Amino acid sequence: MPVDHYENFPVASLLLPARLREPVEAIYAFARSADDIADEGDAPAVARLARLKDYRLELDAIGRGAPPRDVGLAPMFDRLGRNIRAHALPLPLFRDLLDAFGQDVGKTRYADFAELADYCRRSANPVGRLLLHLYGAATPDNLRLSDRICTSLQLINFWQDVAVDWAKRRIYVPQDELARFGVGEADIDAGRCDERWRALMAFEVQRARATMLEGAPLARRLPGRIGWELRLMVAGGLRILERIEAADYDVFRRRPTLGRTDWPRLAWRALRYQGIG
Repeated sequence: MPVDHYENFPVASLLLPARLREPVEAIYAFARSADDIADEGDAPAVARLARLKDYRLELDAIGRGAPPRDVGLAPMFDRLGRNIRAHALPLPLFRDLLDAFGQDVGKTRYADFAELADYCRRSANPVGRLLLHLYGAATPDNLRLSDRICTSLQLINFWQDVAVDWAKRRIYVPQDELARFGVGEADIDAGRCDERWRALMAFEVQRARATMLEGAPLARRLPGRIGWELRLMVAGGLRILERIEAADYDVFRRRPTLGRTDWPRLAWRALRYQGIG
C-alpha cells in the first residue's frame, strides 16, 4: 500500500517477487530521500534545491557510467545505478521525480487541473512506469493505464491531506475550482466544512474515482503476485475515497486513512475484483 512519507510508492511487500524487492527498495530509497529534501526539516529553499541538484548530477553520472560524485550519496547511488543498469530503467523517469520534488519547494498553488495533472505526471506516474519496466510489462497500453492509477493515487493523497498541506501553506486544489465552488483560502485556514466545501470535495473525489477506474483494468491484466499488489493498491485508493465521503468530506478534523478493519474488505474486493472496474 502507499506509505506515509513518499505516498506514491508501494512498499516492497511480500506480494512482490523476491527478485524485484532489491530494485524496488533501491528506487524507493532514492524517491523517499529526495522527497524528504523537498518536504522535511527547516532548511531554506535554496539549500533544498541545491541538494536536489546534487541528485541530478548523480543521475547524470549513472548515465555516463561514472562512479558517484558525492561521497555521502555514494551508497544510495551505487545501489541505484546497479539496478538501473541491470533492469534497463529509463533515467528520464528519475529526473521527472526530481523535477516534481523541486517544484514542491517553491510552487504552492495550481491555477487549474491541467497544471495539477502535469505535476502528477512527474510526481506519481514515473513510479508506476518504473515498476512496469521492472515487471517487463511496459507496453504502451499498460503505461497509459498505469498513469491513470498513479495520477489517481496522487489526487487521493491530496484530498486526504488538505489540512496537512495547508500547514505547509500549500493548496493542491486548483485555484479555478476553488473559485467555481466559492471556497477561499480563509475557509481552508478555518477548516470550514460547509456546503460549498462538500460540493467541491464531492467533485474532486468523483474525478479521482473515475481516473482510478479508467486505469483499474491493469490490475486484472498483470499476472501473479504483481497483479495482487496492484489490485490491493487500487482497492485501497478507492476505499480512502469512500472514507472521505463517509466523513461528509470533512478532511480537516480527521485525516481519512485505512485501518485494520479495512483489510478484510480490501482482500475480498481484490479477490472478487469488486470496486476495481
